[in-house]
Amino acid sequence: MSNIVAIVGRPNVGKSTFFNRLIQRREAIVDSVSGVTRDRHYGKSDWNGKEFSLIDTGGYVVGSDDEFETEIDKQVELAIDEADAIIFMVDVDSGITPMDEEVAKLLRKIKKPIFLAVNKVDNSSRQADAVEFYSLGLGEFYTIAGINGSGTGELLDALVEALPEKEEEVEVDLPRFAVVGRPNAGKSSFINALIGEERYIVTDIAGTTRDAIDTKYNRFGFEFNLVDTAGIRRKAKVKEDLEFYSVMRSVRAIEHSDVCILILDATRGFDGQVQNIFWLAQRNRKGIVILVNKWDLVEKETNTMKKIEADIRREIEPFTDVPIVFISVLEKQRIFKAIETAVEVYKNRSKKIKTSELNDTLLPLIENYPPPAYKGKFVKIKFITQLPTPQPQFAFFCNLPQYVREPYKRFLENKLREKFDFNGVPVSVYMRKK
Repeated sequence: MSNIVAIVGRPNVGKSTFFNRLIQRREAIVDSVSGVTRDRHYGKSDWNGKEFSLIDTGGYVVGSDDEFETEIDKQVELAIDEADAIIFMVDVDSGITPMDEEVAKLLRKIKKPIFLAVNKVDNSSRQADAVEFYSLGLGEFYTIAGINGSGTGELLDALVEALPEKEEEVEVDLPRFAVVGRPNAGKSSFINALIGEERYIVTDIAGTTRDAIDTKYNRFGFEFNLVDTAGIRRKAKVKEDLEFYSVMRSVRAIEHSDVCILILDATRGFDGQVQNIFWLAQRNRKGIVILVNKWDLVEKETNTMKKIEADIRREIEPFTDVPIVFISVLEKQRIFKAIETAVEVYKNRSKKIKTSELNDTLLPLIENYPPPAYKGKFVKIKFITQLPTPQPQFAFFCNLPQYVREPYKRFLENKLREKFDFNGVPVSVYMRKK
């Protein structure tokens, strides 16, 4: 479990520039995942070997100035609630504004590490101007220039120093299924339909994170932990429709699970907020099952189901190998089918394929369809192996890894899916030097 760091502050102080700088540092090193840009406000970063999840609250605020005030208050409150540390960003150009004071007032009350970052300080005269921010009553501040990165090193050194040590999770053999989705999609009802009225609960384990509730579920030969984001204590102040709220709540549950059961409301469709949660799970390399709930409320014609399914698959390209199950929690339609599917996806995610089998199956295919020549160079793939990671990742050893383009990697991924069934699971393909 990584720590969560939230960047808060009023609009236009440079939160997103700073956020992008931190995310790219990591993206560039680890992997460039397609679909990354679709979820602009959540990312993983690391500094000095310590990894953390970063949330840019700025991307969620829309509307006029008065709306800004209330939205920002809501978000700061939620960030205070959910994050392990908070970076409060202000801007030396405009000095201290009433909105900054408002945010500082909320932050002074709390016991978490808070880092006051004064942005746009790119010369010594501005360094002197920054002194006025002492009056916000948050102690020391860090002067940075998000645009060129000066000063961010000191800020990040202090930040990772202050992040609480996360206990290494005790490996439990039981799969963990997180039930996620936007508010009112039917998450609570789904969980109640599984365990509620019949109370087939073996134990209630307080989640390792302080909010996601784990329920051990054992029935029909399935045994797993359900991580319920729906039951997380609701803040009366946080409006249900706030996109930020759903994503923030889902972050912990998703990072904390093996398979995400993403529930969406058939009458609302696969909208932006649901997509955000989908890409969150995909980027965290979790298994995914999509449940289209309230199917009983949809006007049906002959091809309605096919059409909705095709629409969803179009939105989640290129990762379309995901099971979609149409359910009605109210009518108890296909609920156990949904759980069966999640168990299958879990098995796919933990599947290990023998090196000999991989090479015997794929090398002949690769010989017939080798990577296209690039700049007159021919790539020869000699050997394939599965990496020892919790989710499926494969290394293809070849003479010129840098010349293998994205489309060919996708071709290899599709062949892996076709031959070994990784339905519902993100698969990573890496090219390595032989």
